Amino acid sequence: MAIILITGANGQLGNELKVVSKNFYGYDFIFTDIDSLDITSHDQTTGFIKKSRPDWIINCASYNLVDKAESEPDQALLINGIAVKNITEVISGSECRFIHISSDYVYDGKSNVPYNEQISPNPLSAYGKSKLAGEKYALLHQGSMIIRTSWLYSSFGNNFVKTILRNAAEKESLKVVFDQTGTPTYAADLAEAIMSIVSGVIRNQMAMNSGIYNYSNEGVCTWYDFACEIIKEAGLPCKVSPVLSKEYDQTAQRPSYSVMDKSKIKENYGLTIPHWRTSLLKCIKLLK
Repeated sequence: MAIILITGANGQLGNELKVVSKNFYGYDFIFTDIDSLDITSHDQTTGFIKKSRPDWIINCASYNLVDKAESEPDQALLINGIAVKNITEVISGSECRFIHISSDYVYDGKSNVPYNEQISPNPLSAYGKSKLAGEKYALLHQGSMIIRTSWLYSSFGNNFVKTILRNAAEKESLKVVFDQTGTPTYAADLAEAIMSIVSGVIRNQMAMNSGIYNYSNEGVCTWYDFACEIIKEAGLPCKVSPVLSKEYDQTAQRPSYSVMDKSKIKENYGLTIPHWRTSLLKCIKLLK
């Protein structure tokens, strides 16, 4: 029986993995969060992994307060970087497979065509730099797969979809930036994709090819487009106005364009990825 250890299990993606794990029988899932496993502690991480002896580790733990990271770069680096190093040092040389979740914020947004995994990262923010550090530590283990994702949301936790729904229910109008373009990712779709890869490899239906992969939903939009769609599907009367990023109070610089090319993960693992509008509908129905 394969043992699958999941860190950061109380976050959006971790919670979606809990949901999807119920469809995968014959695996032993160990769901941890900071209360049961603090991966920033080298000793605790070493002890836990050596005792549980997982075949797979899926690291969903993340410091994701993008603006706060500008004044807390060390804390962001500790959770997004050093903690990853702690994991890979323990599993180095072993057969354990490691899936680490990274971010589109490692890109600088200067492209005008979708980013593929060969384009050199150039993060603009402390958060982006900490995520890139985590990728470098993840790649120290030969059995590591890094999945860069973007604009993650879910029916769990705090995210853009929930913020827009809450604000739109309370206010007559909202202002949302229209000069940042990317693709939303429904965490439930990403969780399904991860478990499809894991089970496919375990059952010898596909080979695990380590390295970096991009994953988001299909399609492209701005945050303004995304907000308009959320409000429309929720049936709220709130009006949305587009604004420039410079008019918005954000400490950290975001990539103005972070659309990702998902060809590699689709071809390597036979994935079909839903369009962001289709997945947004599913999430809003759950939230209702």
